[in-house]
Amino acid sequence: MNNIIETKGLTKSFGQLKVVDSVSLDVVAGEFLVIQGPSGSGKSTLLGVIAGLDKLDAGNVLINGTEITLMGEDEQALFRRHNIGFVFQSFNLIPTLNVIENIAFPLFPENIKKGVMLERARKAACDVGLGERLKHYPSELSGGEQQRVAVAKSLINTPKVILADEPTGNLDSETGAKIIELLRQLNKEKGLTFVLVTHDDKVAAQSDRIIRMKDGRIVQ
Repeated sequence: MNNIIETKGLTKSFGQLKVVDSVSLDVVAGEFLVIQGPSGSGKSTLLGVIAGLDKLDAGNVLINGTEITLMGEDEQALFRRHNIGFVFQSFNLIPTLNVIENIAFPLFPENIKKGVMLERARKAACDVGLGERLKHYPSELSGGEQQRVAVAKSLINTPKVILADEPTGNLDSETGAKIIELLRQLNKEKGLTFVLVTHDDKVAAQSDRIIRMKDGRIVQ
């Protein structure tokens, strides 16, 4: 099996507090991995250091065979744009843009023709069941629909890995279950690798593997 994410000795401190403490973790390509743990256990920070969003104190991260810890900030940002998608608890949509424009937004720096860009966004919207809502604005959408826009946005640059931080945290249980069903569908149909942080045992039960953290370390 091929590891798409390989980390060794990841350590991140804020002041005297080690939030991530010597974490080594491999993720197999196509895996749906869940990270669980109490608040303050370092789950979200671990996602941040894997993606290069938070600077490491020590350790190494390889994604799809590329060591991103050796890159400068600009190089890391470019790598993320083409290799990693993000889904967060807050939907992070731009209120003045409609659905198709929000989905297309990550393509704006790519110097792609507008027609091509919007067609890619339309396809991504259809992949998440929003093909009939392209002209609606975030304020006109339900929470579940807004999260579907965020998921489509994470797919727009055809990443290999999706990092999701509490993607159902702002949703009721029924809507949250549908979002996880969607993510699982994308995982299976597109072969995407998911690393997902959640407090929800029902969400975790849908995973291929569960990692549990406490005090910055993997404990199970």
